[in-house]
Amino acid sequence: MKNRIKVLIVDDDQRMVSTLSDILSVAGYYSAQAYSAKEALKKIEEEEFDCVLTDVRMPEMDGVAFHKVLHQQKPGLPVVLMTAYAADEILQRGLDEGVIGVFAKPLDISQMLGFFAALTKHQMIAIVDNDPGFCKTLGDILNKRGFFTEVETDPHADMKPIMSDAQVLLLDMKLNSITGLDVLKRVKKYHPELPVLLITGYRVEMEESIKIAMENSAFTCLYKPLEVEHLLKLLEDFQLKRLRSAIRESQVKR
Repeated sequence: MKNRIKVLIVDDDQRMVSTLSDILSVAGYYSAQAYSAKEALKKIEEEEFDCVLTDVRMPEMDGVAFHKVLHQQKPGLPVVLMTAYAADEILQRGLDEGVIGVFAKPLDISQMLGFFAALTKHQMIAIVDNDPGFCKTLGDILNKRGFFTEVETDPHADMKPIMSDAQVLLLDMKLNSITGLDVLKRVKKYHPELPVLLITGYRVEMEESIKIAMENSAFTCLYKPLEVEHLLKLLEDFQLKRLRSAIRESQVKR
């Protein structure tokens, strides 16, 4: 898992961008700079980022309109707004459309750094499936959408190492000499709050096990061949919820 968050800072105030870039660099993060939404969109086409920190009020395209365009290109890329206008009417529109949250200007630097520290823990997806080909294909898809993946193809292995950083578990229900239900019970013993998405290509055969797994707090069951866009939407919804919680926590600790 990589541990250096890459942040794109977008603001027409060049001094602001430079200052934030220096702060992030000292804190150990990589940052890139853009002075307009148009320039930012071009950079995002050329380079992968883990988060975008953008001002709301900018010439030509405001931060919320920028997020809307960006979301079409990179649906899973987290966007955080910055603004000096606490009552700005477009902020709620941005939140309704999926921005992670809002930092008020002048920025509370400790709050901002607290959020980026939390961001490093909010992108890991664990996959437990005894089909290496399926794991590789799914992992490649998730990696392209900005998630990190950890894979375990041996259902008898100790799950603690890959679960330590996982934010979601994708769990196949039919494994070698053991069921996904058995693995689910082991995982939930140590990680009771971890969201688990069940996966199976055996809808009828695994029906009873799926029912029991759902009663044991699995979130839902997805059937092979996977509807990839549905899976990605679920993961992005989990990510949005977690990152908004991280923003709230960083603000409470001010």
